[in-house]
Amino acid sequence: EVRLVESGGGLVQPGGSLRLSCTASGFTFKSTTMTWVRQAPGKGLEWVSSITFGGRGTDYADSVKGRFTVSRDNVKNTLYLQLNGLKTEDTAMYYCAKDVVRSGTALVAVGARGQGTQVTVSS
Repeated sequence: EVRLVESGGGLVQPGGSLRLSCTASGFTFKSTTMTWVRQAPGKGLEWVSSITFGGRGTDYADSVKGRFTVSRDNVKNTLYLQLNGLKTEDTAMYYCAKDVVRSGTALVAVGARGQGTQVTVSS
């Protein structure tokens, strides 16, 4: 059974930082491209970032490029997202996901995702 468990969210002031983690089990993590997606209140799922199975290839949505950094530890089966320079518009539920299909930056399908971790940016 695929299991993805996110953690690390919270309430932070604008300009602040958070580090999200996602622990994976039930599949071969080290062979799987992983993705972070988010969903703001009243909006659909939005692609945030992806990282290839070896960790050398990363990609970011323009809205987070230069502020967020994705990484992974294939020994610990854990995916990370470092969030710096947070803005109020980053407020969302953040999910890690696998088997994500994109068309450019648009999400087409998400195979599996966790229960999410809430990030709230507010003064």
